[in-house]
Amino acid sequence: MTRAIVLSDVHGNAVALAAVRKAIRTEKPDLVAVAGDLVLNGPDPAGAVDLLREMEADGASIISGNTDIAVADFDYLAAFPWATDGVPDTFRAAVEWAHDALGDERVAWLRRLPAERRFFAEDGTMLLVCHGSPGSQTAGFAKELDPNVVIERASRTDARVIACGHTHVPEVRDLGWKMIVNDGSAGYVFDGDPTASWARIDIAEGEVQAEIKRTEYDVLSVANAISARGLPGDVYRAATVRTGKLVR
Repeated sequence: MTRAIVLSDVHGNAVALAAVRKAIRTEKPDLVAVAGDLVLNGPDPAGAVDLLREMEADGASIISGNTDIAVADFDYLAAFPWATDGVPDTFRAAVEWAHDALGDERVAWLRRLPAERRFFAEDGTMLLVCHGSPGSQTAGFAKELDPNVVIERASRTDARVIACGHTHVPEVRDLGWKMIVNDGSAGYVFDGDPTASWARIDIAEGEVQAEIKRTEYDVLSVANAISARGLPGDVYRAATVRTGKLVR
């Protein structure tokens, strides 16, 4: 059997990431992957990157997400292609703050991350780790997405298992021929449960089992740290962390 742990969307929440890192150690995984959106919005992007680099040194594979493009290079249209009328000033302020908080060396690390990774279980089953969907960091698998679009996006890879994030809403969707495992968010979840979510995937003899896991952390301290930062939009970011629902 091959056991994979996938988490994503840390969003600068080092406290949540530390709690998840501790929790996954008991799972004894063969693979740990982090599916992007690592630094934007939370109060401690530098701390999050330092923890991620420790995980990388221990063997974890890490990819970038769309907001990582914004923070690393200020390429707003690549990061937020739906913002055709311009990116709100609240987004720009958070991006610029995170970039400065990281410093040149951590930003250089962020820039070198790949957009996707592929892995093979012991039985030969392919697992794709991406941020949004195969071939895209910005087109995700939202729950309300048209089923035909889901199938079209899932068909862009030969992988049996697609592990992703981006929507901040955890979900396991078995299409029969493929399984989509959206781990949710380890730091900025939107499903109304203010904990950190992540996914455990077990693959053996062609069978795939996936489960969403939840880890508690000090939500109030993180929300207070965001509020204390005082950036435009931080009152909404803090409320999102505190409630587990997107507030804007």
